[in-house]
Amino acid sequence: GKGGRGEWRCRSVMEAAAKGGFVLSNLAEVVERVLGFLPTKALLRAACVCRLWRECARRILRARQRVAWVSALEPGPAESHALVRALARELEKVHVLPQTVLYIADAETFSGHEECHEQKKARKRNSKETAIALEKLLPKRCQVLGLVTPGIVVTPMGSSSNQPQEIEEGEAGFALLFPKIDGVKIHTFHFSKDSRNRTFDESKFAEAGLKNNPDLRVVLLFGYNSWKSGATRFLHQIVNPLNEKSIILAGGQVESFTSLTSENSNAQPGDACGVVGLAFSGPQIQSATVLLDQDVADERTAEAAMQRLKAANIPEHNTIGFMFACVGRGYRHYKTKRNMEADAFRKFFPSVPLFGFFGHGEIGCDRIVTGNFVLRECNDIKDDLLHGYTTVMTLIHLGSTK
Repeated sequence: GKGGRGEWRCRSVMEAAAKGGFVLSNLAEVVERVLGFLPTKALLRAACVCRLWRECARRILRARQRVAWVSALEPGPAESHALVRALARELEKVHVLPQTVLYIADAETFSGHEECHEQKKARKRNSKETAIALEKLLPKRCQVLGLVTPGIVVTPMGSSSNQPQEIEEGEAGFALLFPKIDGVKIHTFHFSKDSRNRTFDESKFAEAGLKNNPDLRVVLLFGYNSWKSGATRFLHQIVNPLNEKSIILAGGQVESFTSLTSENSNAQPGDACGVVGLAFSGPQIQSATVLLDQDVADERTAEAAMQRLKAANIPEHNTIGFMFACVGRGYRHYKTKRNMEADAFRKFFPSVPLFGFFGHGEIGCDRIVTGNFVLRECNDIKDDLLHGYTTVMTLIHLGSTK
C-alpha cells in the first residue's frame, strides 16, 4: 500500500545519505574533487569539518599557484574606495590563498574629497583609513605593499585576455594576489632616506634579499616623495648597485606608499623619501623589459617596442605584464588617442594580463635576457635607469604551473 511505498522511499533516502556520508568521510579522492570547486574562503571553512577534509583542503590550496587579481574600475556612491568594495566582494570568489599582495589605487580618490550623501557635505577620505580597510580584508600573514599613483593601468577581472585599460583620471585600482608558488620567493622591502647619513648602508640589501642571492631575477622598485631634496641621489644609491647585477629592474616614482607589511604601525614621516618594492627570486623565473622613449609617439612605434619585447620569447602562460608610464604620456602624448600602449601590448600578448600606473618618473631600460639569464644589453655603457616622459614595459614569467 501507500504506507509501504512511503516507508521504502524513506529507507532508500536514508541508505543513500548513509552511503554519501561514508564516501565524504572516507574517500579522499572524492572529497578532493568536490572541495576543488570551492573558492578559497569556503574551502578554509570546509577544512574545519574533519581531519580528512582538512588534509584534502591543504592539498588543493598547494596546487593553486596561479596569480589572481581584483580590479576596480567603476566608482560608486559609497564612502569607501572602489578597490575596498571590490576586494570585499571578490575575495569570497578567488581560488588562491594570497601570500603577497601588491595593490595600487589612484591618488586623487584614495585620499581625496568625496561627497557624502547622508551628511550632505564633502568628507575628506583618509588614506590611512582606506589602507587599513584593505589590509583587514586580507589574510593576516600575507605581505602587503600598497601604492597610490596619479593614474592606473589595469586588466578587468574574469580573463587574462581582457583588454587592459589605461585610466588616467577617476577612481580605479587593482590588487594582485600572489599565492605560495613552488620555486618562487617574493619579498617586500623598504629603504628610507636617513637625514643623518649621506651614504646608504648596503648591508640592508642583504636583509632584503637583494644581495648574495643567486636566485634573484626581478626587482620592482618604487620611489616616493621624489620631489624632496636628496630623493634622486638616494634613489641612485639604491638603483646603481642593483644595475650591476644580471636582473631585471623596473618601476617608477609614485605619489606615496600606503601599506607595507610589518611597518603599518609606523606611519611614514611626511618629510621622508625612500624606495619600496618587490623582489622576485627563483631559478624558474624569466623576465624582460623594454623602454618606450619620447620618440615612441604613434601606433607604429609603440607596436615596434612591443615587438622587441615579444622577441625575448618569454612564455605567456603564468606571466604578468607591468606598464610604468609617465603622467605626461597617455592620450596627451598620443594626440588624444587613448589606451594606445595598452592596446599595442594586447596585440602582441593576447593572454597576458597587464597592470601598472602613470607616475612621476620611470625606472628601467631595454633589458632582454637570454635563456641562461645572461644580460644582452643595448649599450656598451651601463644603462641609465631613471627617466621621465617614457614608459617601461616588463614581463615576469613565474614558471610553469602544475
